[in-house]
Amino acid sequence: MIVGGEAELLLLLHIFPDGVEELDGAFAVYADEPPIGFDVVQVDDVPDGWEDEWRSFHHGVKIGNFWVGPPWESIVIDPGRAFGTGAHPTTRLTLELLQRLEPASLLDIGCGSGVLSIAAAKLGFEPVHGIDLDDAAIESTLENARVNGVEIHAHRADALTDELPRTDVALANVQLDVVERLLPRLQCGRVITSGYLDRDRPDVEGWTAVDRAEADGWAADLLTLRP
Repeated sequence: MIVGGEAELLLLLHIFPDGVEELDGAFAVYADEPPIGFDVVQVDDVPDGWEDEWRSFHHGVKIGNFWVGPPWESIVIDPGRAFGTGAHPTTRLTLELLQRLEPASLLDIGCGSGVLSIAAAKLGFEPVHGIDLDDAAIESTLENARVNGVEIHAHRADALTDELPRTDVALANVQLDVVERLLPRLQCGRVITSGYLDRDRPDVEGWTAVDRAEADGWAADLLTLRP
């Protein structure tokens, strides 16, 4: 089914974890039922095997010192059914800011396919913890970590309700409202946030933005906790 309007890709991926594809200025989402509250322009049946056919439009990208891409291009990341091949601007911006930090312990919130967790481990961050609400994301993160020869401690958790590990740095490439609800719960001194447009900025008492990266209408911020 094709959803029109200006709905953001990242939000759609959270709402429709079975798949989202950009087509002719709109988004096609894979779901068993029409999405409530969306402008549905067209509904089509999809053939068996669509889970593998979508691979044809995923390609690797260069982000700072990294080349991130799927294994069918002989690179490093297989997203499976989890969000994250490294191609989305918010992933690239988060990794750009991450490379400006000295390695330390790290928590990747909403780790998806493990792109950021693996990059952090390769940069020397340790230990690296990854959490996600989706079991498929945890499975994908652990498998991609194995393929890349790095150690990631990943498990299923809700960052808004479950206890979070204490680390020096956290990554939160999620929606802005989730970022702002999450910040008071973090046990770290620095966090890189993304998942929102460049017109938006996290605004939470106690946290100060000290660096920002922008691209293609998206943004990422490095925030520090004021003493």
